[in-house]
Amino acid sequence: MDKLKSVLSGEEARRDDRNIIQQMNQASTLGWGTRIKGFIACFVVGAACTVLQGVCVLFLPKIGITLFIVFYTFGNICALCTMFLMGPMKQLKRMCDKTRALATTLMLTCLVLTLCAAFWWKNFGLALLFVILQVLSFTYSLSYIPCV
Repeated sequence: MDKLKSVLSGEEARRDDRNIIQQMNQASTLGWGTRIKGFIACFVVGAACTVLQGVCVLFLPKIGITLFIVFYTFGNICALCTMFLMGPMKQLKRMCDKTRALATTLMLTCLVLTLCAAFWWKNFGLALLFVILQVLSFTYSLSYIPCV
């Protein structure tokens, strides 16, 4: 009878929602060693895409600049994956903090505008300008890394 009352009153659904959220939270917790490994892996892949592959493909005829822009932007996205160290929600809160909101907005805008300039507008001078702005905004966003 109690189960019927809880189902009809909606308490059962709220209890199930809380349980699902708690289960997701418990499933997404990582140990400190795993967090460090995930961060290092993303940072190395990001650096490799940004520096090695980005610069190497720059000199290919016709598609070199486009590939450079894609690899560079993808590398910056991968290198920014500090969520392994502090968790995704905490990172989003820190990125939207008053002191970092401008840098976050500038960086995300530059990431999107770089790809738009390369693929839709076909203006590579503008795309390279956005790459330079990515470098500047990414330098400040290194403060997302804890203890830096």
